[in-house]
Amino acid sequence: MRTRRDFLQQGFAGSAVLLTGQPLFAGSSGGKGGRVGNGGKPIVISTWDFGKQANAGAWEVLKAGGRALDAVEKGVRIPEADPTIQTIGLGGFPDRDGRVTLDASIMDDKYNCGSVICLEYIVHPISVARLVMEKTPHVILSGEGALQFALANGFTKQDLLTAQSKKDWEEWLKTSHYQPEKNIENKLYGKEDDPMPGGPGNHDTIGMLALDAAGNLSGACTTSGLAFKMHGRVGDSPVIGAGLYVDNEVGGATATGVGEEVLRIVGSHLIVELMRQGAGPEAACKEAVERIISRHPGKAKDIQVGFLALNKRGEYGAYCLQKGFTYAVRSQDEERMYDGKSIY
Repeated sequence: MRTRRDFLQQGFAGSAVLLTGQPLFAGSSGGKGGRVGNGGKPIVISTWDFGKQANAGAWEVLKAGGRALDAVEKGVRIPEADPTIQTIGLGGFPDRDGRVTLDASIMDDKYNCGSVICLEYIVHPISVARLVMEKTPHVILSGEGALQFALANGFTKQDLLTAQSKKDWEEWLKTSHYQPEKNIENKLYGKEDDPMPGGPGNHDTIGMLALDAAGNLSGACTTSGLAFKMHGRVGDSPVIGAGLYVDNEVGGATATGVGEEVLRIVGSHLIVELMRQGAGPEAACKEAVERIISRHPGKAKDIQVGFLALNKRGEYGAYCLQKGFTYAVRSQDEERMYDGKSIY
């Protein structure tokens, strides 16, 4: 939690912003702040192990000098189309009624953003979200309206429930009772291996952030949500400011895990504002995690939430509640996985 010194430093940094228009400590790195960046050169980061393959797709755009917006869309489309990843897109776990509903959001370097909520029958919700951003005066389309918009713009309708996900859902129906306070019973995974919703075996989101050669940031976030959720449930992923936020003057952040807790603190926006005030990416993510704990200290020990952030200088960092959160990084200097630091 914050010390008196942290508070005074924040106040000093805020005064500097008012006087100069720029954060005094923006881009701070190392130790508490996060991993040292690459001098503003192109970089892409994303959540979880499957982020490595997603980053590879995004990097094709970035290394050719393309826009960060195009990179993040292309990157997250890879896990969306992979039926073996049961928390995103095609083959995603259904809700408790057996319906696969997808959520996604995207945001560019000019504060433009688009989102779809509870979208059915479309493999790539991230691309529909981008069209909402580019073709409509709105930010969010949901349910049947989002589907109508997708079909009108050339997307193909198909069944997203694969044989494996259907089998898992039918098995869950035999043995589990839905508990709204936890969103899901993890009987599919086994208590001893993955006792928490949003835990290592039930990470429900890919969030991706990219910085391109022109120095511009964009982000994307896409998910099928927590397995066997109540029909109509919406988490943080499609909510701008919660699951994803980008401010091209400062940086971007994304979230994964139990979305209800991220929504309560508007997590990604909080992290970007902390970076604006001078915090490094890792320190900002840690403070967001600590805020979740301060709101629900008992509950926080039984769930997983992870945050990932990237600032304007290409410095990045992450923090989570529990051990097990991983993230992928790709730049001209590195291609590797990291373990997010955790409170517990």
